[in-house]
Amino acid sequence: MQYRKFGNTGVMISALGFGSMRLPEIEKDGQRVVDEENSIKIIHRAFELGVNYIDTAYGYCGGRSENVVGKALKGYRDRVYLSTKMPTWRAKQHGDYRRLLEEQLKKLDVDYIDFYHFHSLSKDSWENTVLKHNLVEEAQQAKDEGLIKHISFSFHDKPEVLMQLVDTGIFESVLCQYNLLDRSNEEAIAYAKSKGLGTVVMGPVGGGRLASPSEIIARSVGGKAKSTPEVALRFVLANSNVNCALSGMSTIEMVEENVKVASIEEPLNNEDWDRINRTFEENRKLADLYCTGCEYCLPCPKGINIPRVFNIMNYYQVYGLKDYAFKEYEQVGKEENYGSSPADCIECGQCEKKCPQHIKIREQLKKVQKGFSKI
Repeated sequence: MQYRKFGNTGVMISALGFGSMRLPEIEKDGQRVVDEENSIKIIHRAFELGVNYIDTAYGYCGGRSENVVGKALKGYRDRVYLSTKMPTWRAKQHGDYRRLLEEQLKKLDVDYIDFYHFHSLSKDSWENTVLKHNLVEEAQQAKDEGLIKHISFSFHDKPEVLMQLVDTGIFESVLCQYNLLDRSNEEAIAYAKSKGLGTVVMGPVGGGRLASPSEIIARSVGGKAKSTPEVALRFVLANSNVNCALSGMSTIEMVEENVKVASIEEPLNNEDWDRINRTFEENRKLADLYCTGCEYCLPCPKGINIPRVFNIMNYYQVYGLKDYAFKEYEQVGKEENYGSSPADCIECGQCEKKCPQHIKIREQLKKVQKGFSKI
């Protein structure tokens, strides 16, 4: 396992972190619940192989993730850094930070939390929750009392907002999205590191999208990786501004495979980076030509989520993530967030009049239907 200096925190953090949002589940009394025994075995295997950072949150796994992580920490607490998150949206007044922190300490059954994050901080929640209710004062008080060791934040807003939050001087580490398919935070991550923050990235395998095999992505590192997930993880860890990549691991096999990748000391060279950048820049242009996702075409009178449908087709055609694309398309016309089926198109043409790319949307929707016709 590789270990990296974690900003100015004084911590040496493992390059691979354990994300506890997708712990394995079993069916019990007609409901899906966390398989605690198996989850603890998986977490312990990660610890045995050198992972020293575990991340959870108040609401993960139906609110049970923290309980399971707390049990898994027994016997390992002195050599593992614990990260969890205060549900910022639940803070309605001054004092809620402390109330939630004490509840989480109890669930985890620990005396302190190493990295306590303001969960999913954005410009809005920073201004209208954290500053409005003076939660920074509460965080500092908790730190002074030793209940938390470091004040952190997780992030899902625009990169420029991330840099603004870094500039407040309050935070010691940040957790944000970064992967081969979404490099929007790349500059902001570098900025955070330059300012002394520890940097952890979530979604290194693109929330499961990069778990699907892709010859296009495999070729992007010149055959140096055996699988698409390996390419994805190596890409993230090759960025010198990334201290740790969080992976949600639900089997011992996943732990062992990811640890092998995180233990590779040979970095990607300049030729590898050039190839990756060239491959994805070319593919990004193809995707942009097809659909930029601007949503000007919406709303569709028949409820078709045109950008989402085209995005799924991009996964298939542009990035070669065929298995993932078919799995996603299965939800179209069934799940509300995915919209109606392209088969529902009445060819009214309203969408095409509003499309700045001048895409022949009606024609493309027919191609999508044909491409996924075996579903």
